Amino acid sequence: MANDLSVLDRIRIERVVWTLDQRLYDLPRKVRIAHRRDLRENLISAARDVGISAALRDLGDAATLADAYLEAQHGTTPRPRWTAAAIFLMTTALVLTSVLFDAAKAFGDGILAGNPDAAGTYHWPGVSQLQTEVTYTVANGEVDFVGGAFSPLTWVLLALGFVLVGRVWRVLPRRRHDTQRVPSE
Repeated sequence: MANDLSVLDRIRIERVVWTLDQRLYDLPRKVRIAHRRDLRENLISAARDVGISAALRDLGDAATLADAYLEAQHGTTPRPRWTAAAIFLMTTALVLTSVLFDAAKAFGDGILAGNPDAAGTYHWPGVSQLQTEVTYTVANGEVDFVGGAFSPLTWVLLALGFVLVGRVWRVLPRRRHDTQRVPSE
């Protein structure tokens, strides 16, 4: 006998689907969507057959199911961590921007501290290897500066850190060196 699902039953199913989906962010988007759809369809079918409580109880823990999906996709080796990579990139870029801006501002303040009546254009090469040249324009006791952006090496180091911290290389498809054996006669 098929049980009709109430709105509350559908909400319970969607909560389980959403909980699983939150744990599957290390999977490609299309794979995550396929797992979501499959789980939703299976839960609806099971809920109609045995009831919503039994269907959810028989499903088990969402964390265990998510770990099984992740292990099936990536194996038992360490997986890429997109969240760790993004946090590294944003935090490092923010800290570097702050430090490099403060360094550029300090040089400009140093110009006025050394000579309060300074006027003209000054150049500072920036923090070695991390920052581009900074040009200061001093007039009437005020300093304006232009430049000091990340150097190409800084961008390369940020990208390298993103890949290493997030283990993003694990997303690349693996080459399999399967050799087919020829049966001996």
